Order: sequence, then C-alpha cells, then structure tokens
Amino acid sequence: MKLYPLFADLSRRAVLVVGGGVVAERKAAALLAAGAQVTVGAPELTPRLQRWVRQGRVAHRAGEFSATWLDYAWLAVAATDDRTLNARVAELAGLRRMFVNVVDDAELSSFHVPAVVDRSPLVVAISSGGAAPMLARRVREQLETLLDHSLGPLAQLSARLRKRIRRRHPELAARRRFYTELFTGPVAALLRKGQPEQAAAAAEQALRTVPVEQAGSVVLVGAGPGDAGLLTLRGLRALNEADVILHDRLVSAEVLELARRDAERIEVGKQAGNHHATQDEIHALLLGHARAGRRVVRLKGGDPFVFGRGGEELEFLREHGIPYEVVPGITAALACAAHAGVPLTHRDHAQSVRFVTAHCRESLDTLDWPALAQERQTLAVYMGVAGLDRLQQRLLAHGRAPSTPFALIENGSRANQRVVIGTLAELPERATAHMVRSPALLILGEVAGLAERLAWFGAPPLDEPAPVPSRLRPVQTARITREPVRRRA
Repeated sequence: MKLYPLFADLSRRAVLVVGGGVVAERKAAALLAAGAQVTVGAPELTPRLQRWVRQGRVAHRAGEFSATWLDYAWLAVAATDDRTLNARVAELAGLRRMFVNVVDDAELSSFHVPAVVDRSPLVVAISSGGAAPMLARRVREQLETLLDHSLGPLAQLSARLRKRIRRRHPELAARRRFYTELFTGPVAALLRKGQPEQAAAAAEQALRTVPVEQAGSVVLVGAGPGDAGLLTLRGLRALNEADVILHDRLVSAEVLELARRDAERIEVGKQAGNHHATQDEIHALLLGHARAGRRVVRLKGGDPFVFGRGGEELEFLREHGIPYEVVPGITAALACAAHAGVPLTHRDHAQSVRFVTAHCRESLDTLDWPALAQERQTLAVYMGVAGLDRLQQRLLAHGRAPSTPFALIENGSRANQRVVIGTLAELPERATAHMVRSPALLILGEVAGLAERLAWFGAPPLDEPAPVPSRLRPVQTARITREPVRRRA
C-alpha cells in the first residue's frame, strides 16, 4: 500500500486553492462541502467562483502566486494549467511541511483526492494513488448502486444511540450482536422505506428489550486455495460476524484480511514436524470460546470436508452440544487444476478422479494401489511433496506406465504459483530439482498432459529439469598421467 488512507477534518480550517478555472472551482466546491475556509488565488475567476467571493463563502487572492499565500493554510491545492507554477506551489508547500495536491500530477502530490461515495456521515473513498483516476471513478459508480441511501440515516441513528448501546451491552460480543440486528433487521428496513420516526421507535424498543443470553456457535469455513477472490460470499459473511477465528497455516493473509478487524485470530495450523496445536487442543479452543458465548469461525484451507478433519470437529461439537454450520470452500484439487489448465476429467482421457492424501508412510499403506494404478483416471494427491518417491515406486510396481504425465502445482491460484510437469518416471527428481515446497498438489494421469497446452494463469509450466547451480556441480578434475621415472645411467 503506497498511500496511507486518511479522512481529514477540515471544518473551519484554512485551505488554499491556486487557480481560478473550472478545475479549481470543482476543488473549491468539495472543500466547502467539508466545511473548510477556502481561499482561491488567481488573476481571474470563473463566474461561479466570483459569485462565491461576493457571497463571502470564498476568499480571493488576486494576481500572481506568492509564497505568502501559503501562510496559515493547512492544505494546498494546485489547480492551474501551468505545470511550472504547480511545481513551485508543491515545492514551497513541501518546505513548510504542508500537504499539497497537484491536479492530474501524482508525482508532485503529497496527498490525493479520492473518488467518493457519500452517505454522510458514512463516506467511502476510493483512490488509485493517481495511477488510474478513471478506474477509481468506475469503482465509485459501482458502489453507488450497491450502497443504499438509507445508510446515511442509519449511521446518524447509530451515532445518537452509541453511548446508550455501550451502557446497555458492555460485553463486546453482545454489543456486536445488537449492532448486527440494528443494521440488518427491522430498523434498517424502516429507514429504507423512508420512515425515520418508526425506525427510531423500533431502535428504542430494541434497547429496552432484555437481551437473551446468547449461546456460542461454530462455523466451519472453507477458505479455498489462497486466492481471496475464491472465498464464497457465505464464507465472507461468516468472517465478518466472527468473534474468534481459528485458522490453519495454509489460510492466506489475503483471506484473513477480509475478516473483521477486531476479531481474535488464533493460528492452529499443523505442519510436518512443527505442530502449532494438536487436534485435541483445537477441540478445546473451539469448546472454550463457544461456551463463552462467542461466534467462532474455524477457517480451513481448501474445503473442511476434504482432508480437513472437518468431520472430526463436527463430531466433537455435536457431542458437547455446540451449534454449528458448515460453509464449503473450493478444495485445492479443483482450484489447482483449474489454475494449471488441467481438467480433472476429460472424455478422451479420464472418466473418474480420485482424491488421495499421502503425507506419511502409514497413509500410503492404507491405499488401494491396484485401483490407483489403473489408466484413464486422474489422481489428485494432497500433502504428498515429502513422499513422492514412495508414491512413484508403488504406482510403478502396480502397473502404472512410467510415461504417465503429471502436473505438480505449488501455491495454486496464488500470485507465486508454479507448475512443474513431466512423467511419472521423472516425478521425484523433477520435484527435487525445482525445489517444490508445500503447499503443493500433484495431479497424475493422462489429463496432466494438457497442462502445457491449456496453461493460462501465472508463469508457463516448467517442463525441463532445473539447471544445477554451479556450486553444486561435481568438480571436474584433470586426468594426470605419470610417466615412469627414468634413472640416469
């Protein structure tokens, strides 16, 4: 993030606008709406600016720009069509440690004026940092259609009741529930109908109602493979209603950023050789927070019911009488295959797909290898990076062809996705040569042969062995031949 988002209170504060044309007029209008004391400096002004000067709404500095114009100003806006003059305004403002906006010149600006969706006192500001102002305006247009105008009166009502709501509900979890009902229930509906008096009465009634002791609950949410855009809408809603979030190591930072800011976040991820929390400890955390009346989200990478131990956690919650629900996620096999351009089924290559986990020797011993080694099917192997050599050996031993294609997808759907392709005969060596690390998913079968041709996301697939760094190459030693020593006569 290059810019720090900031909402400035300019009420009764002096702001200088250098320029007297249409652009300066537009900037002055926005500043007046924010309550600023606006001074416009320019030899000539538009008719509208002249009228504002006569009405006393705007002060006028006539003539050419002078550094003294900046005296006592909190902000400055350079809105002339003379870049040299704009640069001088920016330089002198910077020397005085003032923030300055130069219209249509991001490099000279120390602050940017965003596109705004105004539902006062609720205001949404959108900025591209000056890089793409038309795109910011496009986003503003879309938000205008999404955000109902009743949000303004709802925010005003909430502000009036804020202290009373805090006294009535001192516990944070109870207060969140009250606000959720206020913003989504009958009060909000009455405001949308244009009935503010009835809405205020309904809010008063809600404050007088004795709150019912709320039981805690747990929502198992599939976070998907990592791309925050693949999180479901129901999953997003659950994250924004959570008091506590227990998340796995593989849940991306981008997904966690979508959660409510004040939710408690606890990492409970397990990794080979480094268990942050055992399953029993996770169960204890779920139970403790739910019994304390909190809304708990158990956030799992991929889908909680595909090698995610979601079933075990639901059994535990049911045994202890904790209400729960499940929000499915896009599992890694579907997402990684899609982002690698590999269809899991194809009428010419595979009529079935099997999801397999192979993270340890014990799990390998339980698999039906004769069935897995059959042709014209796809194997999607989870958590198998550490056991690729054993996986290869067993498939080959049970008849899978060494020429069977594979696609090994690291960080599927994320910006740093890598896809390594080859054949079953080369699998462990290719993975080692390219230093593939978890999280990675293996797709093995005829369909993997389409990866190179159908790739569309990220870097092209790696279809050659990685070059060995020079420091790791074996040292080539010159062959020395020794001539027999001849003795002098």
